Amino acid sequence: MSLQLRTIVSAPFAENSYLLWKTDSSDAIVVDPGFDPDEILDQLAERELRIVAILNTHGHVDHIAGNAAMKKAFPNAPLVIGHGDAEMLTDPVKNLSTMFGMSVVSPTADQLVREGDRISFAGIDMEVREIPGHSPGHVVFVIHGENPIVVLGGDVLFRGSVGRTDFPGGNFDQLIDGIRTKLWPLNDEVIVYPGHGPTTTIGYEKRTNPYCSGKR
Repeated sequence: MSLQLRTIVSAPFAENSYLLWKTDSSDAIVVDPGFDPDEILDQLAERELRIVAILNTHGHVDHIAGNAAMKKAFPNAPLVIGHGDAEMLTDPVKNLSTMFGMSVVSPTADQLVREGDRISFAGIDMEVREIPGHSPGHVVFVIHGENPIVVLGGDVLFRGSVGRTDFPGGNFDQLIDGIRTKLWPLNDEVIVYPGHGPTTTIGYEKRTNPYCSGKR
């Protein structure tokens, strides 16, 4: 597989930030840069990579806290987020940082994406699928060119669980419907890289996830 992926876990929410790049390129994508941008920058320097795009699956503080640092280091890299969460970037109440005793804001988005959009950065082609419920405008990025397919899933589907829906704008039924209609049709071998916790596969979650099977 020519796609390379590294996970940076940042405190205090054990949030997964991801670096992605192709083996034959020095261009990279960062997904959901969290509270440890220095570690992301160190990883980039170690591998002689440069960020050409900053992707946010959604606008909660733990997934956008590193946006400003990424934009400062790579000002020409577009910041991309789903249209439904764009206002959360610059609103500490809506991005929940105020709830946790902070006031975190991000630069505004350079590009807003919607259901079915196709985007390509660093030689990596992605499809956008909207799965609200954890946040109003949550999106996932599906990388079809790999075997198996890769999903950058944010806080939608976890190993054995799903994203919280008790935050403002959350909706459990909407989230589960989105998982079943947007993720379940993918092959069982598809790997999901979530916003927290270990990776999983579509097949494993279809068989065992109690929140999505009706067994809960």
